[in-house]
Amino acid sequence: MQQITVRVPASTSNLGPGFDCLGVALRIYNTLTIAQGASREHLHPQIVSEAADRFFKQARRRAFSFSCSIAEQIPQLRGLGSSATIRLGILLALSRLSGNSLDRLTIFRLCAELEGHPDNAAPALFGGFTVVQANASTLARGRNARLAIQHFAVSPRLYFVLFVPDLEVRTSRARSVLPSKISHAAAVENCANACALTAAFVSQDYERLRGVFVDRLHEPFRAKLIPFLSPTVAAAEKAGALGAFLSGSGSTIAAVTLHSPKKIADAMGGAAKTPGRTIITHADNFGARLIRNPQSSIRN
Repeated sequence: MQQITVRVPASTSNLGPGFDCLGVALRIYNTLTIAQGASREHLHPQIVSEAADRFFKQARRRAFSFSCSIAEQIPQLRGLGSSATIRLGILLALSRLSGNSLDRLTIFRLCAELEGHPDNAAPALFGGFTVVQANASTLARGRNARLAIQHFAVSPRLYFVLFVPDLEVRTSRARSVLPSKISHAAAVENCANACALTAAFVSQDYERLRGVFVDRLHEPFRAKLIPFLSPTVAAAEKAGALGAFLSGSGSTIAAVTLHSPKKIADAMGGAAKTPGRTIITHADNFGARLIRNPQSSIRN
């Protein structure tokens, strides 16, 4: 029986002003093991079945039965890209079992379409800090959107401090609270901050991240779902973080720092005043990888 094991990293997306286009892969992982030839009576969760159906349709391969086991480290419904890791793991494993029938860009596009947005799929697959140019509304309707991806290594000097509350937030709910229009001034501020943030990550001049995580597109509106967002961000910055932001659609709040991550984690947990846990980690610069050969990334 052929078997493939894929490890896929979590991701923090948006990074404040980079709505639906910026993301960073993190060293927290979901691991999927796919074995070809399982009983046809084996039932998969919907997220697995949908990814498999899209794969066989795109690859124009006859569907085969398989088993799937998932070892999860990434909390679900917390804005850390858990669903993207499962979809990517299925697509990558089935492609490998089919003789590398799809290239990585095609796999990325399929995952982004299944997700409805590309900002978790990109870092989870390619690793590091990623910038994606895509039309999210087109992706959400399952159409072939133009996708342009750039990815850059993130220095291990940079810590990511996560406050992960017990509160679950579904992406659909977080998107439903967003307004259909924003002001010209808000758009200009977001554009400036997203550009400055990108320049800081690409140059690895991380001190320039101070003050550029401010967002006007989604965080002010999602704060009604996550009332501890503002005090937790403020506490992180007061404790020395370069900045803090809502991870994806939440509920996780992420901070970045070059120093004193434990102090910042304690400050965030204390300010949130809600049950949860803190995680201190770094960026993953490799993206999805085969476990059986940890020194090489999945490549087609």
